[in-house]
Amino acid sequence: MDPLTSLQIFGNILYQLLPVWTGMAAIFALSFATRRKTALYGKLFDSPIGMAGFALVLFWVLTAIFADAIMTFDPLSQVSGMKNKVPGTPLRGATEQDYQWYLLGGDNLARDVFSRVVAGARIVLTISPLATVFAFMVGITLGLPAGYFRGRMDTVLSFIANLVLAFPVILLFYLLVTPEIRAAGAEIQIWGGKTWITSIPNLMAAALFIFPIIFFCTLWQSKYYTRPQMRNVLVGITLLLGLWAYSGLAFNADPLGVFQMDANKLNIFVSVVFVNSPTVFRVVRGLTMDIKTRDYVAAAQTRGEGPWYIMLWEILPNARGPLIVDFCLRIGYTTILLGTLGFFGLGLSPESPDWGSTINEGRKLLTIYAHPALPPAIALMSMVLGLNLLADGLREQTLRD
Repeated sequence: MDPLTSLQIFGNILYQLLPVWTGMAAIFALSFATRRKTALYGKLFDSPIGMAGFALVLFWVLTAIFADAIMTFDPLSQVSGMKNKVPGTPLRGATEQDYQWYLLGGDNLARDVFSRVVAGARIVLTISPLATVFAFMVGITLGLPAGYFRGRMDTVLSFIANLVLAFPVILLFYLLVTPEIRAAGAEIQIWGGKTWITSIPNLMAAALFIFPIIFFCTLWQSKYYTRPQMRNVLVGITLLLGLWAYSGLAFNADPLGVFQMDANKLNIFVSVVFVNSPTVFRVVRGLTMDIKTRDYVAAAQTRGEGPWYIMLWEILPNARGPLIVDFCLRIGYTTILLGTLGFFGLGLSPESPDWGSTINEGRKLLTIYAHPALPPAIALMSMVLGLNLLADGLREQTLRD
């Protein structure tokens, strides 16, 4: 079988990405038809920059969702004779059930580069947004009272945030993944049974992962304190689902195995949340200090509303514009950070197809074979570019409001 030409490689990649093109067309058509009814999201269609960014982000989101249908090979499987093969090389000894080519070539371990890039999108878009959401939960929960009450609470929390921000990020990550730090731990007790916490990242997860539960319980209490039946139902559901997820993610104690995270991924996840939370805290604190002087906040105080109601239902909704923009930018920063950690070997397991690890593997022979390193590097660049353009479009629209 002859190797594919450049045009044939491009055509085959476009065909493999058919689920993505179909999904993008459907989403764009539906979004355009309802753009006048979807507030800030609909206004993105008035911003060419924002729509370009949204298209890039949507492309990678759908690629991650349909990764199993797009990949031509198992991203971890090695095929004899395909080591460092150039793009379009036909598969040796391929059967009718096998895909016939390595579309983007093979890496130094004879793995399909195209499949690894697609699989890497799923890893990146699983960790980056979720870690950013957790960081926002921590930053919002602490930043609102710090900016609203000020005083000693603000002084202490601001000092801790500045202390974390002053520490070099790469050194912090390096410390968290070293064997000595990961082996250090303590024994705690959960629900009457003994559970061993065998690493400092687990202890950090126990502290950081509780904040979403605190946030939502406080949210329902402040909103429905005059309707105790509704409040009790919402708080009960939050505690049930929240503590279930918390036990699995932080302590690996979920009896059903629904919520669980392997050690390497937990280390990265916790480290990203820990590093991003102080910055989110400072953003939320500054917005709170500004918005609490507005007339509608004074009106809520005059009505006799409690402090947490004012913070969560008056100040936070009116800070959503800058926070949404910061959220998009922070996902981009987290994506770069994950790539950097993978490049330096501080990320997930060595065989992981995440983009940073794939770039690191490919750069070792970059002067001889460029094809293993370039596709994941371009993928990482386009994802971050899309998030930055999307943030610019959102900022442009929020300034018009």
